[in-house]
Amino acid sequence: MPSTHLSLHFHIVFSTKDRHPFIADDWRGRLHEYLGGLVRAADGIPEIIGGTADHVHLLVGLRATHALASFVQDIKQTSSRWIHETIGVKNFAWQPGYGAFTVSVSNCEAVKEYIANQAKHHRTKTFQEEYVTFLQKHLVEYDEKHLW
Repeated sequence: MPSTHLSLHFHIVFSTKDRHPFIADDWRGRLHEYLGGLVRAADGIPEIIGGTADHVHLLVGLRATHALASFVQDIKQTSSRWIHETIGVKNFAWQPGYGAFTVSVSNCEAVKEYIANQAKHHRTKTFQEEYVTFLQKHLVEYDEKHLW
């Protein structure tokens, strides 16, 4: 085959340090827009970004040349600096780890809807419950004592 064709979609989830509700309603939208800009600057495609006071979800399209760990680290590091400098939340930090799950193009719309409805979803389920559900759904092995 003379050329390469890819459809690489990732649902990325990460939380604030100790799941502290740092992300206030009045600037959450700005954060999501900023994260989308970081994705675009890294030559990715932000399909949807959402979340609540203690975590974010990103559905992104990436290229084969992206290294997922570096991509997420850069997004978290740069957005943390932006929150410190622009928003003025000096003690803000992201949790060190993250979750990333591949999404088939046929399931992207369902994931977009899920991310768009985070506030409603989290009226009945905590972030911890949500995250463990993702791990189980995607058959990711984990040790509960190392999750939080």
